Amino acid sequence: MSMNADLGKPRELTGLQKRRALHQPELPPCLQGKAIRVEFGDSTTTIDPTCANMVAQEFPNTFGQPLVHFLKPNKMDAQANYEHPPIRVGVVFSGRQSPGGHNVIWGVYDAMKTQNLQSVLLGFIGGTEGLFANQTLEITDDALSAYRNQGGFDFLGRTVDQIHTTEQVNAAMSTCCDLDLDGLVIIGGVTSNSDAAQLAETFANHNCKTKVVGVPVSLNGDLKNQFVETTVGFDTVCKVNSQLISNVCLDAISAGKYYHFVRVMGWKASHVALECALQSQPNMVILGEEVAFSKLTLKEIISKICDGVQARAAQEKYHGVLLISEGLIESIPEMFALIQEINILHSNKVPENNIPSQLSPWATALYNYLPPFIRRELLLHQDSDNSAQLSQIDTEQLLAHLVEAEMNKRMKEGKYIGRKFSSVCHFFGYQARGSLPSNFDCDYAYVLGHICMHILAAGLNGYMAFATNMKEPTNKWRCAAVPLTAMMSVKRHSRSPGAVPTGKPVIHPSPVDLQGKAYALLREKASSFLLDDFYRTPGGIQFDGSGADVKPITLTVEDQDYLGDIKLLQDYLEKVRNIVKPGCSREILKAAISSMSSVKDVLKVMSAPFYAELPLFNLN
Repeated sequence: MSMNADLGKPRELTGLQKRRALHQPELPPCLQGKAIRVEFGDSTTTIDPTCANMVAQEFPNTFGQPLVHFLKPNKMDAQANYEHPPIRVGVVFSGRQSPGGHNVIWGVYDAMKTQNLQSVLLGFIGGTEGLFANQTLEITDDALSAYRNQGGFDFLGRTVDQIHTTEQVNAAMSTCCDLDLDGLVIIGGVTSNSDAAQLAETFANHNCKTKVVGVPVSLNGDLKNQFVETTVGFDTVCKVNSQLISNVCLDAISAGKYYHFVRVMGWKASHVALECALQSQPNMVILGEEVAFSKLTLKEIISKICDGVQARAAQEKYHGVLLISEGLIESIPEMFALIQEINILHSNKVPENNIPSQLSPWATALYNYLPPFIRRELLLHQDSDNSAQLSQIDTEQLLAHLVEAEMNKRMKEGKYIGRKFSSVCHFFGYQARGSLPSNFDCDYAYVLGHICMHILAAGLNGYMAFATNMKEPTNKWRCAAVPLTAMMSVKRHSRSPGAVPTGKPVIHPSPVDLQGKAYALLREKASSFLLDDFYRTPGGIQFDGSGADVKPITLTVEDQDYLGDIKLLQDYLEKVRNIVKPGCSREILKAAISSMSSVKDVLKVMSAPFYAELPLFNLN
């Protein structure tokens, strides 16, 4: 691989970029100074308890490690003479470019130099390909100066987002050994962090001293669970897209004659679409998760959209904005089955031109029903994770095409009386990935960088840096490290009770929670969105002033302080332990036993796999 000569070089900044580079991210009190207290909690399990044994078998060296808290030092810690030996760390961009990624590197660098000025941070040029080929750049103050608080991943670049073949893993291990690295920081999303877990396990199995740490950086916001409240880049991407969507909304109501179909990036999950909908308030929103759980067919989706168009026409409104997620196409049952067939043929090395002739009869019928441009896009070669290239499938144009056909049909049949339906289509994806990051993403990434260094200083392997209580100001964030295996699960290919997990343990994308507060807020406002044109204009990203520190709505409405809840539980258990000390009355002891037995039974039921269907979605 040839190294891009421009990567890592100083660059000329515009006035805005220079001002942005001056922003100094804030650190929580627990990460300030040299003396950081490390507290080891209980050992961890997996998100799905039924998968714990499978994960343990696959990751014997890194499964079941404890949750680790980083705390403000007490008086004795603060007075201790901390001498930290120098360390050598490598950092690599593995996921798609996401605003704020550069600040992770900055955070790691500053934390390392605070502990020992002799520590060395190496960046791998060209992403994972640079890791395999041992192509590095030493990170220095001068090298970082043009990339602090800047968008994109152009400091180091990125290539293939995978480190999972035997050849790739061996190449990565060889590089880490040759460079005598104490740690490797992998910056990316669900796929990259799954690879980080496998790399950590392999390194441990081969007695490689390099410890592997993952960082949740993804514009999609789908690396989300009880530990990770949101990902670096999500806030910025949603703010940029929401401004574009609100501009489209105002354009629609001004002209009064077009329906705008807007698709936003976000891969398989609809977190970006949900956040943008709450920020800009378009007329209709269709999330892939709603369609999947309601099992809506393509025809039913089109019918619902047309019903919405007719309801607006009854109020003499012939304009509107429809927002959909990138992953919607895969959420439609018949489209998902067609895409699966195509993926299998791709995996069997069938040439693109020959795929249509090898589809099953029902898949052939559906394929032929679709417009020619969609057929071409469905046949595009798969992404690096062997899934369809969702960003290249113009789902918004497919919906607009079919809605127009249905509205013309209704008009011809006399079921619709109004103006002829006209549409304009948009895809907002790449426009936001290189944006200057918001204050929140700048601070969040910088904090995670610091946590990464402290994970490595503690000698931990196979962990992810994370923070909780992030809806509060930075000085109230709780900082910690969680084993990557704690976020793993194994997919079930059936939703029936007793279905056995099959496949390999990985970190899966987290879908929008249809029982969560953010989604409930959207449903509460859906009717007024549809008919009342309550468009909201959030405007561009603010770097100063009252709007500079506004956080994602989906983050602020949820109660997600997992570390705080663990601390609260520990406090209650300690109080119970103090009450039932030897010498307490038999009545108190029996009451405690009875209560604890009831709690155990409830938790056992709640820990069982969840198979119930989620609520149906109704556009009306």
